Amino acid sequence: MGIPHFLVIPYPSVGHVNPLMQLSQLLAKHGCNITLLNTEFNHKRANSAGAAGLDNPKETRIRFVTLPDGLGPEDDRNDPKKVIFSIKSNMPPMLPKLIEEVSALHVDNTITCIIVTVNMGWALEVGHKLGIKGALLWPASATSLATCHCIPRLIDDGIIDSDGNPSEKQEIQLSPNLPMMDTANFPWCGLGKDLFHHIMQEMQTLKLGEWWLCNTTYDLEPAAFSISPRFLPIGPLMESDNNKGSFLQEETTCLDWLDQQPPQSVIYVAFGSSAVLDPNQFKILALGLDSLNKPFIWVARLSNDNNINNAYPDEFHGSKGKILSWAPQRKILNHPAIACFISHCGWNSTIEGVCGGVPFLCWPFLKDQFVNKSYICDIWKVGLGLDKDENGLISMEEIRKKVEQLLGNQVIKARSLKLKEFTMNNIVEGGHSTKNLENFINWAE
Repeated sequence: MGIPHFLVIPYPSVGHVNPLMQLSQLLAKHGCNITLLNTEFNHKRANSAGAAGLDNPKETRIRFVTLPDGLGPEDDRNDPKKVIFSIKSNMPPMLPKLIEEVSALHVDNTITCIIVTVNMGWALEVGHKLGIKGALLWPASATSLATCHCIPRLIDDGIIDSDGNPSEKQEIQLSPNLPMMDTANFPWCGLGKDLFHHIMQEMQTLKLGEWWLCNTTYDLEPAAFSISPRFLPIGPLMESDNNKGSFLQEETTCLDWLDQQPPQSVIYVAFGSSAVLDPNQFKILALGLDSLNKPFIWVARLSNDNNINNAYPDEFHGSKGKILSWAPQRKILNHPAIACFISHCGWNSTIEGVCGGVPFLCWPFLKDQFVNKSYICDIWKVGLGLDKDENGLISMEEIRKKVEQLLGNQVIKARSLKLKEFTMNNIVEGGHSTKNLENFINWAE
Protein backbone atom coordinates (compact mmCIF):
# COMPACT_ATOMS: atom_id res chain seq x y z
CA MET A 1 0.00 0.00 0.00
CA GLY A 2 1.16 3.55 -0.70
CA ILE A 3 1.43 6.59 1.52
CA PRO A 4 -1.93 8.34 2.00
CA HIS A 5 -2.16 11.83 0.50
CA PHE A 6 -4.88 13.95 2.10
CA LEU A 7 -6.43 17.04 0.57
CA VAL A 8 -7.75 18.95 3.60
CA ILE A 9 -10.24 21.78 3.13
CA PRO A 10 -11.31 23.88 6.14
CA TYR A 11 -14.15 26.36 6.13
CA PRO A 12 -12.30 29.72 6.40
CA SER A 13 -12.77 30.56 10.08
CA VAL A 14 -10.34 30.18 12.98
CA GLY A 15 -12.48 27.55 14.71
CA HIS A 16 -12.31 25.33 11.61
CA VAL A 17 -8.77 26.05 10.38
CA ASN A 18 -7.05 25.40 13.72
CA PRO A 19 -8.33 21.87 14.43
CA LEU A 20 -7.87 20.80 10.81
CA MET A 21 -4.32 22.17 10.93
CA GLN A 22 -3.71 20.16 14.11
CA LEU A 23 -5.03 17.04 12.39
CA SER A 24 -2.84 17.75 9.35
CA GLN A 25 0.27 17.99 11.51
CA LEU A 26 -0.67 14.74 13.25
CA LEU A 27 -1.20 12.94 9.93
CA ALA A 28 2.14 14.29 8.69
CA LYS A 29 3.81 12.93 11.82
CA HIS A 30 2.40 9.51 10.86
CA GLY A 31 4.12 9.78 7.47
CA CYS A 32 1.17 11.00 5.39
CA ASN A 33 1.34 13.75 2.79
CA ILE A 34 -1.01 16.71 3.16
CA THR A 35 -2.21 19.38 0.74
CA LEU A 36 -4.16 22.07 2.61
CA LEU A 37 -6.53 24.18 0.53
CA ASN A 38 -7.08 27.69 1.89
CA THR A 39 -9.03 30.55 0.38
CA GLU A 40 -6.68 33.08 -1.23
CA PHE A 41 -7.92 35.70 1.25
CA ASN A 42 -7.11 33.59 4.32
CA HIS A 43 -3.77 32.44 2.92
CA LYS A 44 -2.70 36.08 2.60
CA ARG A 45 -3.93 36.77 6.14
CA ALA A 46 -1.96 33.79 7.46
CA ASN A 47 1.19 34.99 5.70
CA SER A 48 0.80 38.49 7.09
CA ALA A 49 0.22 37.03 10.58
CA GLY A 50 3.56 35.24 10.29
CA ALA A 51 2.12 31.70 10.23
CA ALA A 52 4.97 29.23 10.13
CA GLY A 53 5.69 27.04 7.14
CA LEU A 54 3.42 28.56 4.51
CA ASP A 55 6.16 29.57 2.12
CA ASN A 56 8.65 26.78 2.77
CA PRO A 57 6.85 23.52 1.96
CA LYS A 58 10.13 21.59 1.61
CA GLU A 59 10.46 21.58 5.40
CA THR A 60 7.19 19.77 5.96
CA ARG A 61 4.87 17.15 4.54
CA ILE A 62 2.17 19.83 4.49
CA ARG A 63 1.80 21.84 1.29
CA PHE A 64 -0.52 24.83 0.86
CA VAL A 65 -2.66 25.65 -2.17
CA THR A 66 -5.37 28.26 -2.67
CA LEU A 67 -8.59 29.02 -4.53
CA PRO A 68 -10.56 32.30 -4.56
CA ASP A 69 -13.69 32.44 -2.39
CA GLY A 70 -15.58 34.55 -4.94
CA LEU A 71 -15.89 37.56 -2.62
CA GLY A 72 -14.51 41.03 -3.25
CA PRO A 73 -12.53 43.27 -0.86
CA GLU A 74 -15.72 45.16 -0.01
CA ASP A 75 -17.61 42.02 1.11
CA ASP A 76 -18.10 41.21 4.79
CA ARG A 77 -16.34 37.91 5.44
CA ASN A 78 -17.78 37.84 8.97
CA ASP A 79 -21.19 37.11 7.42
CA PRO A 80 -21.38 33.28 7.32
CA LYS A 81 -24.28 33.21 4.88
CA LYS A 82 -22.37 35.35 2.38
CA VAL A 83 -19.18 33.29 2.74
CA ILE A 84 -20.86 29.87 2.61
CA PHE A 85 -22.94 30.56 -0.49
CA SER A 86 -20.13 32.37 -2.32
CA ILE A 87 -17.73 29.47 -1.74
CA LYS A 88 -20.42 26.97 -2.73
CA SER A 89 -21.00 28.85 -6.00
CA ASN A 90 -17.37 29.50 -6.93
CA MET A 91 -15.07 26.77 -5.68
CA PRO A 92 -16.63 23.47 -6.86
CA PRO A 93 -15.98 24.03 -10.59
CA MET A 94 -12.32 24.87 -9.84
CA LEU A 95 -11.54 21.93 -7.55
CA PRO A 96 -11.15 19.13 -10.17
CA LYS A 97 -8.45 21.12 -12.00
CA LEU A 98 -6.63 21.83 -8.73
CA ILE A 99 -6.74 18.12 -7.81
CA GLU A 100 -5.36 17.29 -11.26
CA GLU A 101 -2.53 19.81 -10.83
CA VAL A 102 -1.64 18.56 -7.34
CA SER A 103 -1.66 14.95 -8.53
CA ALA A 104 0.57 15.88 -11.50
CA LEU A 105 3.14 17.21 -9.02
CA HIS A 106 2.95 13.97 -7.03
CA VAL A 107 2.64 11.32 -9.75
CA ASP A 108 3.65 8.55 -7.33
CA ASN A 109 1.41 9.91 -4.54
CA THR A 110 -1.89 11.21 -5.90
CA ILE A 111 -4.64 12.40 -3.55
CA THR A 112 -6.28 9.43 -1.84
CA CYS A 113 -8.70 11.15 0.56
CA ILE A 114 -10.40 14.54 1.02
CA ILE A 115 -11.07 15.78 4.57
CA VAL A 116 -13.40 18.76 5.00
CA THR A 117 -14.94 20.68 7.87
CA VAL A 118 -18.65 21.47 7.88
CA ASN A 119 -19.86 23.88 5.13
CA MET A 120 -17.33 22.40 2.70
CA GLY A 121 -19.24 19.20 1.94
CA TRP A 122 -19.41 20.12 -1.75
CA ALA A 123 -15.76 19.01 -1.96
CA LEU A 124 -16.78 15.47 -0.97
CA GLU A 125 -19.20 15.49 -3.93
CA VAL A 126 -16.36 16.50 -6.26
CA GLY A 127 -14.12 13.83 -4.78
CA HIS A 128 -16.84 11.18 -5.00
CA LYS A 129 -17.22 11.81 -8.75
CA LEU A 130 -13.44 11.43 -9.11
CA GLY A 131 -13.34 8.22 -7.07
CA ILE A 132 -11.57 9.82 -4.10
CA LYS A 133 -12.48 8.80 -0.55
CA GLY A 134 -13.88 11.41 1.83
CA ALA A 135 -14.14 12.23 5.53
CA LEU A 136 -15.39 15.03 7.77
CA LEU A 137 -13.58 16.67 10.67
CA TRP A 138 -16.32 18.16 12.85
CA PRO A 139 -14.94 21.33 14.50
CA ALA A 140 -17.24 21.29 17.55
CA SER A 141 -18.36 18.67 20.08
CA ALA A 142 -19.61 15.24 19.05
CA THR A 143 -22.82 16.18 20.85
CA SER A 144 -23.41 19.13 18.50
CA LEU A 145 -22.71 16.81 15.54
CA ALA A 146 -25.29 14.40 16.95
CA THR A 147 -27.80 17.27 17.17
CA CYS A 148 -27.35 18.22 13.51
CA HIS A 149 -27.44 14.56 12.49
CA CYS A 150 -30.82 14.21 14.24
CA ILE A 151 -32.53 17.14 12.45
CA PRO A 152 -34.92 14.86 10.48
CA ARG A 153 -35.94 13.14 13.71
CA LEU A 154 -36.47 16.47 15.48
CA ILE A 155 -38.78 17.55 12.63
CA ASP A 156 -40.66 14.23 12.65
CA ASP A 157 -41.13 14.48 16.44
CA GLY A 158 -42.50 18.02 16.12
CA ILE A 159 -39.72 19.54 18.23
CA ILE A 160 -38.75 21.88 15.37
CA ASP A 161 -40.60 22.88 12.20
CA SER A 162 -39.29 22.44 8.66
CA ASP A 163 -37.39 25.75 8.92
CA GLY A 164 -35.62 24.76 12.15
CA ASN A 165 -37.73 26.86 14.52
CA PRO A 166 -38.53 25.22 17.89
CA SER A 167 -42.25 24.51 18.27
CA GLU A 168 -41.94 25.57 21.90
CA LYS A 169 -39.19 26.49 24.34
CA GLN A 170 -38.30 23.29 26.14
CA GLU A 171 -35.40 21.12 27.19
CA ILE A 172 -34.89 17.84 25.37
CA GLN A 173 -32.47 14.92 25.51
CA LEU A 174 -31.39 13.34 22.22
CA SER A 175 -30.54 10.06 23.92
CA PRO A 176 -30.06 8.78 27.46
CA ASN A 177 -26.95 10.16 29.20
CA LEU A 178 -26.57 13.10 26.80
CA PRO A 179 -26.96 16.51 28.47
CA MET A 180 -30.35 18.18 28.41
CA MET A 181 -30.39 20.94 25.80
CA ASP A 182 -32.61 23.98 25.43
CA THR A 183 -34.30 24.04 22.02
CA ALA A 184 -33.39 27.75 21.81
CA ASN A 185 -29.72 26.73 21.76
CA PHE A 186 -29.73 24.31 18.84
CA PRO A 187 -26.65 24.96 16.63
CA TRP A 188 -28.75 26.52 13.85
CA CYS A 189 -30.95 28.79 15.98
CA GLY A 190 -30.72 32.43 14.97
CA LEU A 191 -29.06 31.69 11.62
CA GLY A 192 -32.25 32.06 9.57
CA LYS A 193 -34.17 29.78 7.22
CA ASP A 194 -31.62 29.77 4.38
CA LEU A 195 -28.72 28.62 6.55
CA PHE A 196 -30.89 26.01 8.29
CA HIS A 197 -31.77 24.48 4.92
CA HIS A 198 -28.08 24.65 4.00
CA ILE A 199 -27.26 22.67 7.19
CA MET A 200 -29.93 20.07 6.37
CA GLN A 201 -28.52 19.64 2.86
CA GLU A 202 -24.96 19.69 4.18
CA MET A 203 -25.62 16.83 6.62
CA GLN A 204 -26.85 14.72 3.70
CA THR A 205 -23.85 15.63 1.55
CA LEU A 206 -21.44 14.83 4.37
CA LYS A 207 -22.66 11.22 4.29
CA LEU A 208 -20.35 10.87 1.28
CA GLY A 209 -17.65 10.91 3.94
CA GLU A 210 -17.31 7.44 5.41
CA TRP A 211 -15.90 8.78 8.69
CA TRP A 212 -16.95 11.79 10.74
CA LEU A 213 -13.86 12.55 12.81
CA CYS A 214 -14.39 14.29 16.15
CA ASN A 215 -11.89 16.29 18.21
CA THR A 216 -12.97 14.60 21.41
CA THR A 217 -12.59 11.33 23.27
CA TYR A 218 -14.97 8.53 24.05
CA ASP A 219 -14.46 9.30 27.77
CA LEU A 220 -15.56 12.93 27.41
CA GLU A 221 -18.77 12.32 25.42
CA PRO A 222 -19.57 8.59 25.52
CA ALA A 223 -23.30 8.93 24.85
CA ALA A 224 -22.77 10.93 21.63
CA PHE A 225 -21.13 7.95 19.94
CA SER A 226 -24.31 5.89 20.21
CA ILE A 227 -25.96 8.22 17.67
CA SER A 228 -24.06 7.03 14.58
CA PRO A 229 -21.34 4.47 13.76
CA ARG A 230 -19.69 7.10 11.52
CA PHE A 231 -18.55 9.13 14.55
CA LEU A 232 -14.86 8.49 15.26
CA PRO A 233 -13.13 10.16 18.24
CA ILE A 234 -9.51 11.03 17.41
CA GLY A 235 -8.93 13.78 19.98
CA PRO A 236 -7.67 15.67 21.67
CA LEU A 237 -5.93 17.24 18.66
CA MET A 238 -2.92 18.66 20.50
CA GLU A 239 -0.10 17.90 18.07
CA SER A 240 1.42 21.37 18.05
CA ASP A 241 1.14 24.67 19.91
CA ASN A 242 2.51 26.81 17.07
CA ASN A 243 0.27 28.95 14.89
CA LYS A 244 1.06 27.33 11.55
CA GLY A 245 -1.78 28.21 9.20
CA SER A 246 -3.48 30.58 11.63
CA PHE A 247 -4.47 33.99 10.28
CA LEU A 248 -4.57 35.87 13.59
CA GLN A 249 -1.33 37.33 14.93
CA GLU A 250 -0.52 35.92 18.36
CA GLU A 251 1.05 38.16 21.01
CA THR A 252 3.67 35.92 22.60
CA THR A 253 5.25 38.47 24.97
CA CYS A 254 2.72 37.38 27.61
CA LEU A 255 4.62 34.10 28.03
CA ASP A 256 7.67 35.89 29.46
CA TRP A 257 5.34 37.81 31.77
CA LEU A 258 3.67 34.54 32.86
CA ASP A 259 7.07 33.14 33.80
CA GLN A 260 7.33 35.90 36.42
CA GLN A 261 4.00 35.04 38.11
CA PRO A 262 3.51 32.64 41.04
CA PRO A 263 2.02 29.19 40.33
CA GLN A 264 -1.78 29.09 39.97
CA SER A 265 -2.16 32.85 40.38
CA VAL A 266 -3.26 34.18 36.96
CA ILE A 267 -6.84 34.48 35.69
CA TYR A 268 -7.04 33.83 31.93
CA VAL A 269 -10.01 35.42 30.11
CA ALA A 270 -10.79 34.68 26.46
CA PHE A 271 -13.99 34.37 24.44
CA GLY A 272 -12.75 32.96 21.13
CA SER A 273 -12.52 34.50 17.69
CA SER A 274 -16.16 35.45 17.13
CA ALA A 275 -17.88 36.15 20.47
CA VAL A 276 -17.86 39.84 21.40
CA LEU A 277 -19.09 41.72 24.46
CA ASP A 278 -21.44 44.66 24.33
CA PRO A 279 -19.90 47.92 25.68
CA ASN A 280 -21.65 47.77 29.08
CA GLN A 281 -20.60 44.20 29.76
CA PHE A 282 -17.09 44.98 28.53
CA LYS A 283 -16.76 47.78 31.11
CA ILE A 284 -18.15 45.62 33.91
CA LEU A 285 -15.68 42.85 33.10
CA ALA A 286 -12.80 45.35 33.02
CA LEU A 287 -13.70 46.69 36.46
CA GLY A 288 -14.39 43.18 37.73
CA LEU A 289 -10.89 42.04 36.76
CA ASP A 290 -9.43 45.13 38.44
CA SER A 291 -11.36 44.41 41.63
CA LEU A 292 -9.96 40.88 41.94
CA ASN A 293 -6.51 42.30 42.68
CA LYS A 294 -4.99 39.27 40.94
CA PRO A 295 -2.82 39.02 37.83
CA PHE A 296 -4.79 38.33 34.66
CA ILE A 297 -4.46 37.86 30.91
CA TRP A 298 -7.46 39.13 28.96
CA VAL A 299 -7.90 38.56 25.24
CA ALA A 300 -10.12 41.60 24.67
CA ARG A 301 -12.43 41.82 21.68
CA LEU A 302 -15.19 44.42 21.89
CA SER A 303 -16.37 44.26 18.29
CA ASN A 304 -15.08 43.50 14.83
CA ASP A 305 -13.52 46.93 14.44
CA ASN A 306 -10.00 47.65 15.61
CA ASN A 307 -10.73 50.56 17.94
CA ILE A 308 -11.00 49.10 21.41
CA ASN A 309 -9.12 51.67 23.50
CA ASN A 310 -12.15 53.91 24.03
CA ALA A 311 -14.13 51.01 25.50
CA TYR A 312 -12.30 50.87 28.83
CA PRO A 313 -13.90 52.84 31.68
CA ASP A 314 -11.86 55.77 33.02
CA GLU A 315 -11.48 54.09 36.41
CA PHE A 316 -9.98 50.91 34.90
CA HIS A 317 -6.32 50.49 35.84
CA GLY A 318 -5.40 47.06 34.49
CA SER A 319 -2.03 47.35 36.16
CA LYS A 320 -2.06 43.72 37.30
CA GLY A 321 -2.91 42.32 33.90
CA LYS A 322 -1.89 41.82 30.30
CA ILE A 323 -4.47 42.74 27.64
CA LEU A 324 -4.02 41.10 24.24
CA SER A 325 -5.87 41.10 20.93
CA TRP A 326 -5.01 37.41 20.29
CA ALA A 327 -3.05 34.94 22.37
CA PRO A 328 -1.07 31.68 22.15
CA GLN A 329 -3.89 30.05 24.09
CA ARG A 330 -2.59 26.50 24.24
CA LYS A 331 0.75 27.62 25.69
CA ILE A 332 -1.04 29.85 28.19
CA LEU A 333 -3.40 27.12 29.40
CA ASN A 334 -0.48 24.74 29.93
CA HIS A 335 1.52 27.29 31.93
CA PRO A 336 1.80 26.55 35.68
CA ALA A 337 0.94 30.18 36.54
CA ILE A 338 -2.66 29.84 35.29
CA ALA A 339 -5.27 29.46 38.03
CA CYS A 340 -8.51 29.37 36.04
CA PHE A 341 -10.02 30.03 32.62
CA ILE A 342 -12.97 32.40 32.12
CA SER A 343 -14.24 31.00 28.82
CA HIS A 344 -17.10 31.25 26.32
CA CYS A 345 -16.99 27.42 26.20
CA GLY A 346 -16.38 27.11 22.47
CA TRP A 347 -15.33 23.53 21.80
CA ASN A 348 -11.71 24.24 20.84
CA SER A 349 -11.26 26.30 24.01
CA THR A 350 -13.03 23.63 26.07
CA ILE A 351 -10.69 20.90 24.81
CA GLU A 352 -7.61 23.10 25.32
CA GLY A 353 -8.69 23.95 28.87
CA VAL A 354 -9.31 20.29 29.69
CA CYS A 355 -5.87 19.37 28.30
CA GLY A 356 -4.31 22.12 30.43
CA GLY A 357 -5.94 20.74 33.58
CA VAL A 358 -7.40 24.20 34.25
CA PRO A 359 -10.71 24.83 36.11
CA PHE A 360 -13.32 26.83 34.16
CA LEU A 361 -15.57 29.77 34.84
CA CYS A 362 -18.19 29.36 32.13
CA TRP A 363 -19.58 32.35 30.21
CA PRO A 364 -21.33 30.84 27.15
CA PHE A 365 -22.65 33.21 24.48
CA LEU A 366 -24.60 31.06 22.05
CA LYS A 367 -25.70 27.70 20.70
CA ASP A 368 -23.58 24.65 21.54
CA GLN A 369 -21.53 26.63 24.06
CA PHE A 370 -24.38 26.10 26.54
CA VAL A 371 -24.18 22.32 26.08
CA ASN A 372 -20.39 22.50 26.52
CA LYS A 373 -21.02 24.39 29.77
CA SER A 374 -23.27 21.51 30.89
CA TYR A 375 -20.42 19.07 30.29
CA ILE A 376 -17.94 21.28 32.17
CA CYS A 377 -20.14 22.07 35.18
CA ASP A 378 -22.58 19.16 35.49
CA ILE A 379 -20.95 16.09 33.94
CA TRP A 380 -17.17 16.53 34.25
CA LYS A 381 -17.59 18.90 37.23
CA VAL A 382 -14.44 20.92 36.46
CA GLY A 383 -15.95 24.41 36.54
CA LEU A 384 -18.63 26.82 37.69
CA GLY A 385 -21.11 28.89 35.70
CA LEU A 386 -21.37 32.69 35.79
CA ASP A 387 -24.99 33.80 36.27
CA LYS A 388 -26.54 36.91 34.72
CA ASP A 389 -28.42 39.50 36.80
CA GLU A 390 -31.91 40.88 36.13
CA ASN A 391 -30.45 43.15 33.42
CA GLY A 392 -28.94 40.22 31.54
CA LEU A 393 -25.40 41.17 32.60
CA ILE A 394 -22.74 39.34 34.59
CA SER A 395 -21.96 41.71 37.46
CA MET A 396 -18.66 42.62 39.08
CA GLU A 397 -19.86 40.96 42.26
CA GLU A 398 -20.70 37.73 40.41
CA ILE A 399 -17.26 37.66 38.77
CA ARG A 400 -15.51 38.27 42.10
CA LYS A 401 -17.65 35.73 43.99
CA LYS A 402 -17.24 32.91 41.45
CA VAL A 403 -13.48 33.46 41.03
CA GLU A 404 -13.04 33.21 44.80
CA GLN A 405 -15.24 30.10 44.95
CA LEU A 406 -13.35 28.40 42.14
CA LEU A 407 -9.86 29.21 43.38
CA GLY A 408 -10.79 28.00 46.85
CA ASN A 409 -12.13 24.67 45.59
CA GLN A 410 -9.35 22.09 45.68
CA VAL A 411 -11.77 19.31 44.68
CA ILE A 412 -12.46 20.98 41.31
CA LYS A 413 -8.73 21.55 40.76
CA ALA A 414 -7.93 17.91 41.51
CA ARG A 415 -10.76 16.77 39.25
CA SER A 416 -9.45 19.03 36.45
CA LEU A 417 -6.02 17.42 36.66
CA LYS A 418 -7.55 13.94 36.65
CA LEU A 419 -9.67 14.78 33.60
CA LYS A 420 -6.54 16.04 31.84
CA GLU A 421 -4.82 12.73 32.55
CA PHE A 422 -7.76 10.64 31.27
CA THR A 423 -8.07 12.80 28.16
CA MET A 424 -4.38 12.88 27.24
CA ASN A 425 -4.10 9.10 27.72
CA ASN A 426 -6.21 8.75 24.55
CA ILE A 427 -3.38 10.06 22.37
CA VAL A 428 -0.43 8.12 23.78
CA GLU A 429 0.82 5.07 21.88
CA GLY A 430 -1.89 2.44 22.17
CA GLY A 431 -4.47 5.00 23.32
CA HIS A 432 -8.06 4.80 22.08
CA SER A 433 -7.85 7.88 19.82
CA THR A 434 -4.41 6.89 18.53
CA LYS A 435 -5.75 3.49 17.46
CA ASN A 436 -8.74 5.15 15.78
CA LEU A 437 -6.43 7.49 13.85
CA GLU A 438 -4.18 4.63 12.76
CA ASN A 439 -7.21 2.69 11.50
CA PHE A 440 -8.39 5.80 9.63
CA ILE A 441 -4.97 6.23 7.97
CA ASN A 442 -4.96 2.57 6.91
CA TRP A 443 -8.45 3.00 5.44
CA ALA A 444 -7.33 6.10 3.49
CA GLU A 445 -4.42 4.39 1.71
